Amino acid sequence: MVTFLTALSGISWSIVYIELIRKGFKDKVCGMPLFALGLNIAWELIYSIDTGLSGHFNVQEIANISWFILDAVILFIYFKFEKKNFPAKAQKYFMPFTILAVVSCFVMQFAFYFHFRGIPAAQYSAFAQNAAMSILFLTALYTRNTTKGQSMLMAVAKWIGTLAPAIQMGIIEDFNIYIVLMGVICSVFDIIYIIQLRKFKLEK
Repeated sequence: MVTFLTALSGISWSIVYIELIRKGFKDKVCGMPLFALGLNIAWELIYSIDTGLSGHFNVQEIANISWFILDAVILFIYFKFEKKNFPAKAQKYFMPFTILAVVSCFVMQFAFYFHFRGIPAAQYSAFAQNAAMSILFLTALYTRNTTKGQSMLMAVAKWIGTLAPAIQMGIIEDFNIYIVLMGVICSVFDIIYIIQLRKFKLEK
């Protein structure tokens, strides 16, 4: 069951990133909110390097490296297309604001990394950022008032990609109330996002 859930999460998140890239180039917009992207790419880079230094590679670490590469492409899409979506008066600050946001995301991830160390750092930061991501995707849908850059396949895969490890790490491997509660928050907002995204697509 653990192997199945790990594989399910890895495949689901890969679908999320590939869909965001496909839709990003097609619609000329970045479907992932900036702070969600920053937290993601920071987590993947930090823990890929950490694993590389330790020399203990497994399927999860290979997935982390693959996700980092895909997120780097999404970050390229953000730089290429998102300036036009900034308010006119703020467009001259697009580059410094984006860099500040990404650097801040790295600082937040390093705070988890240096305080908790090892597996707890990776788990706690991952589920915290996933909860934030679930909320950010929903708020971005309403703020932008468009489904460009997003798809139902991506939305459902994002929900499953977070639900699978929440069950695995929060219940099956060992009961962890933090992971369970973060998983519940993620699922609540992911399901609302799926429902609202479908409504948006039906209305357009």
